[in-house]
Amino acid sequence: MKGAKGKGATRKDTKEALKPVDDRKVGKRKAPAKPEKSSKRNAKKEKLAKKDPNKPKRPPSAFFVFLEEFRQQFKKENPNVKAVSAVGKAGGEKWKSMSGAEKAPYEAKAAKKKAEYEKIMNAYNKKQESSADDGDEESDRSKSEVNDEDDEEDEEEEEDDDDDDDD
Repeated sequence: MKGAKGKGATRKDTKEALKPVDDRKVGKRKAPAKPEKSSKRNAKKEKLAKKDPNKPKRPPSAFFVFLEEFRQQFKKENPNVKAVSAVGKAGGEKWKSMSGAEKAPYEAKAAKKKAEYEKIMNAYNKKQESSADDGDEESDRSKSEVNDEDDEEDEEEEEDDDDDDDD
């Protein structure tokens, strides 16, 4: 006969390996402690700059320009369909089936809106730079340095006053 290395022997080994360990003897198994996700999120939020509400919105793409018109048509044809997803799916299917010539007017409108957006953004960026330049002088030095200089000036004035009293 062959040695103990048969198919039956390996099956026993795998069955034993698959048996769960008695938790009462070993103790409850616990997952390793994970760092809190909320603290990570808070740290990321603090690092990110706050959004400026005055910043211009990005222009819509050609598809979204098309979708504005399609949405009105779809609601007239299907007044009982209220789901936003249904409108989006129908619009997407129609957009895919359209030829380049049919898409051209929407792409032209999108390009026009993009050009307007770029003009507005240039003006916005210039305005941001000019306002940043105004407050730039103080921000170069920390507040403690500014306070230290004020204290030194006060001390010099007091010394000058003391010298005047001696006369």
